[in-house]
Amino acid sequence: MGSIVQAEDQVPVYESGAEALQKLQEKWKSTPAPFPAMYSSVLGGVVLDPAMMVLPIDDHMVHRGHGVFDTAMLLDGHLYELDPHLDRFLLSAAKAKVGTPFPRDTLRSILVQMTAASGCRKGSIRYWLSSGPGDFLLSSSALPGPAFYAVVIPSDYDQCRHGVKAVTTSVPMKPPLFATSKNVNYLPNVLSIMDAEDRGAFASVWVDEQGFVAEGPMVNVAFVTPAGELVLPAFDKILSGCTAKRLLALAPKLVDAGMLTGVTTKYITVDEAKTSVEMAFVGSGLPVLPIVEWDGQPIGEGKVGKLMLALSDLLWEDMKGHFFFWLFQRLMGEAPPHQFLSKA
Repeated sequence: MGSIVQAEDQVPVYESGAEALQKLQEKWKSTPAPFPAMYSSVLGGVVLDPAMMVLPIDDHMVHRGHGVFDTAMLLDGHLYELDPHLDRFLLSAAKAKVGTPFPRDTLRSILVQMTAASGCRKGSIRYWLSSGPGDFLLSSSALPGPAFYAVVIPSDYDQCRHGVKAVTTSVPMKPPLFATSKNVNYLPNVLSIMDAEDRGAFASVWVDEQGFVAEGPMVNVAFVTPAGELVLPAFDKILSGCTAKRLLALAPKLVDAGMLTGVTTKYITVDEAKTSVEMAFVGSGLPVLPIVEWDGQPIGEGKVGKLMLALSDLLWEDMKGHFFFWLFQRLMGEAPPHQFLSKA
């Protein structure tokens, strides 16, 4: 039996796009716009009006989860490690069988131009490739073509120097096919972070069926062993974090300084990991967040250690250093006159 719609239950019907846009714009009249710029290949340009920052409901990324995404941090008007993130982005798209409406160089140019148009100098950008809009079927074979979306997200983030708690989650981790690509199917990630929050922790840690440490819901994990070696879990079954890989490239500086004995990736069991003298989450917006307690047990002395802070300093200065190198070039008249640059 159908439901009877009473007069007081009638839903407004907007017959024109102008009416709908006016209604959307009313929403933002008394609220600061949370995102200063968005790009949509469906629209074919950058929009600055938050009322227009929408996706088609028939986009397969929306109703089938057929899409991938990636990110890049924005500091002092500089897009940090954009190229490695963009490379991973396209690799994720290939694994997910999602095409792209533009070649890589065009995607990169769009991201830089969108960031410049936003006027934002600190925060991050996020971008998506979708199989595109067109219908509500499961297959994307009949769609007109893929879509590309991107947005600028302001954030006054800073280097993390405090310690947090972590827990091992009971939420099953993704199989390697899905874990090694950055796709939009993030329900396991969402449930695992909610599990951690319900248990009074910052985030959770996944452990695989063999008892090896995997990753966090949106970060990698790193350990300093009692022998002074920096260890990150091997990337073959988890997401290859761009920040984690950059950390691995910078950490030998601490070996040279006599602070670490080595740097490696390998399989590490939970029991081995819990004997670490230091532990941290590693990710774009952190970039290193020390973990002082895991499953109710202290890591090392149960306080933030000097090695993870030193590693954090390396990454933070690396993020800032690219901007100051560009600034020096500009003062010398050698750099292109862009307000926003990304690392080559």
